[in-house]
Amino acid sequence: MLMGVTTPQNLDERFRDAVSALRPPDRRRAPGDPIRDGSTLTGTRALELFDAQLTSRHLDLAARWLRSFNEGFHTVGSAGHEGDAAVAAAIRPDDPALPHDRAGAFYCVRAAYRPDPAGADPAKRLEEAARDVLRGVVASVRDPITGGRDKVFGNAELHLVPVLSPPAGHLPRAVGLAYALSRSPDPRWPEDAIVVAAFGGEGVDQAGAAAALHTAGWHDRADDRIPLLLVCEDDTPGGPDPDGWVASVLRARPGVRYSFADACDLAAAYDAAAEAAAYVRHERRPAVLHLAAVHLLGRPGDPEPGADLDRDPLVGTARLLVEAGLLGPDGVINRYDEVGWQVRKAAEEVLGEPKLATVGEIVASLAPRRPMRVAHAIADAATLAAGPDAPARALAFGGRLPEQAGPMTLAQIINATLTDALAARSGLLVFGEGATRGGRHGVTAGLREYGGERVFDTLADPTGIVGLALGAGLAGLIPVPEVPGLADLYAAVGQVRSEAAALSFFSAGAYRNPLVLRVPALADPYGLGGRQAGDNSVAALRDVPGLVVAVPARAEDAAPMLRTCLAAAEVDGSVCVFLEPAALYQTRDLYQQGDSEWLAAYSSPDRWAGEHAPIGRARVYALGTARDLTIVTYGGGVRMSLRVAARLAADGYGTRVVDLRWLNPLPAADLVREAAATGRVLIVDETRRSGGVGEGVLAALVDGAFVGSARRVAAADSPVPPGPAAQHVLVGEDAITQGAQALLAR
Repeated sequence: MLMGVTTPQNLDERFRDAVSALRPPDRRRAPGDPIRDGSTLTGTRALELFDAQLTSRHLDLAARWLRSFNEGFHTVGSAGHEGDAAVAAAIRPDDPALPHDRAGAFYCVRAAYRPDPAGADPAKRLEEAARDVLRGVVASVRDPITGGRDKVFGNAELHLVPVLSPPAGHLPRAVGLAYALSRSPDPRWPEDAIVVAAFGGEGVDQAGAAAALHTAGWHDRADDRIPLLLVCEDDTPGGPDPDGWVASVLRARPGVRYSFADACDLAAAYDAAAEAAAYVRHERRPAVLHLAAVHLLGRPGDPEPGADLDRDPLVGTARLLVEAGLLGPDGVINRYDEVGWQVRKAAEEVLGEPKLATVGEIVASLAPRRPMRVAHAIADAATLAAGPDAPARALAFGGRLPEQAGPMTLAQIINATLTDALAARSGLLVFGEGATRGGRHGVTAGLREYGGERVFDTLADPTGIVGLALGAGLAGLIPVPEVPGLADLYAAVGQVRSEAAALSFFSAGAYRNPLVLRVPALADPYGLGGRQAGDNSVAALRDVPGLVVAVPARAEDAAPMLRTCLAAAEVDGSVCVFLEPAALYQTRDLYQQGDSEWLAAYSSPDRWAGEHAPIGRARVYALGTARDLTIVTYGGGVRMSLRVAARLAADGYGTRVVDLRWLNPLPAADLVREAAATGRVLIVDETRRSGGVGEGVLAALVDGAFVGSARRVAAADSPVPPGPAAQHVLVGEDAITQGAQALLAR
């Protein structure tokens, strides 16, 4: 297999041989003239882009050299994609871009040829760009985007947003960013900025590309402005094919303008990119530029490049320059060698740079937590709501404030809290499938008074919904989207894991995407919904580093917890998933019919600060003496456990019911303390026995050196069926009672 891989040596030799065979023309073009007839690319610009292409190629070679003695941890892999230098040159240096993972030349152009008031030499900046890329290769803490946490192309100063997901997974975020910038300009970017996102040809078959193209086209048909340029760098073997599969997929997307060029021809690529960028900037409409590239320097097991070696974009640019008389063959090779020497020198220099040395250093940018600032933000919002913003708040509620409306259900309190948040935060957006009609459960009904700019409907696709949210958060807004259920969320969980929760970590805090993702969640014990609407697994969320997962069990906690998530998103850029127990949305009673004890009055602003629910802090209920048993639970388990605890109290047993409220991070200190108070712990877990929340609770007890008895009741390892059969799968009060009695008998 290794014989089927293009090596650095034979790629180098093929370049030298091809350039040596070129013949200068009889008449030279002036550097300021077009590089060839009919092109808008000048000779001067072509020479600059060639230097960037050469740098990118030598970065590939240097990365493999570093890897050969275990000092390099990524091999870059941009060889054959150097034509994207044309895209970087055709757009503005302050257009936000999400680069392809083979964007070496794009990065070098953006770094070296941006406007610089200090007048720095582009050649020096090109050397520094190479050094920065190599810092990522050797995992140096001086890497300008990740600080040694990975190797990606990104740089906040260059307006390059790192791409963190599998092929095309970043494209929904790009749609969201373009959507947000057209509605709420960000001071980091000019008002007429366009968003550029590049991806490989293999990405057209991925969910991210399908969602992005579909969403962009749908918004375009709705006359929404989406200034987005998608660039597909297609290295399908065999050369350019404007009628192949990738072209057919891209061309068929309604509402997205299509164009094609061969990226191995720098002049053609530049002309096509400039034309596409001008269209997007002027029309504020989406377009996709399909560039035919080539994949050189493949991995073991990749197909043999074969004839694709003849399409080396460096040879193509050298041919342009030689045929224009701007360089001779010897001049090209001398330039190639000089750049190679500079890149190798930079590689040697970064070898000794420091690496991340402790877990603390590594996770420093993962998910900043500043609980005091969050608490202060809530207190400040309360002061404004009760004072200067009181008239606007009254208007938002139609003159009848929610604290005057009497006891409310969980759904009603969430609606009121969102209304308050919309009134207080001009940058807050609420959206989702049917959001203006209330969403699947009517929770957002009535919020449409804020208009289509801030409360709006989307397509049903969860990937597109989350992508819109991530782009809006990147643009400085506070998105609060709704995904209809856990089963729907799992279609987009890759967005949450790779793009949302990881952005701050992999950009060393330079970028963030604040998010409060609402999900009607967990299963209904009365069998409504079945497996789709009643999915009861949260395993895919609990192991995401930095992600906040909140579960309000009752109306009284919903408002404080939602305010905390909103404040954390605003203050710390937190990514929060707000799981709302759908089965409890309209529940009114707790112990007996008509007692209305599951309802709660909405608190006036003067009480918000005192009711603050910090992330990672549980709520404890004491029944009877509270000395005999501790029940640890959350969501629907809280109501069932309180009912069981009341019956136990009637029999003389005292119980502490611990509502976790936060599934990530778990309130470990609270649950260990409450467990130790009785020495008996019953874990009531709505999710499945395998991979459920109960496993995390048990681990926290072990880590906290709990000494005592513990027992767990959890849902069966099964999808949830509809109807009465659901009660055989899910946790019920009988199982909780049996578990409690077994512990009390010890």
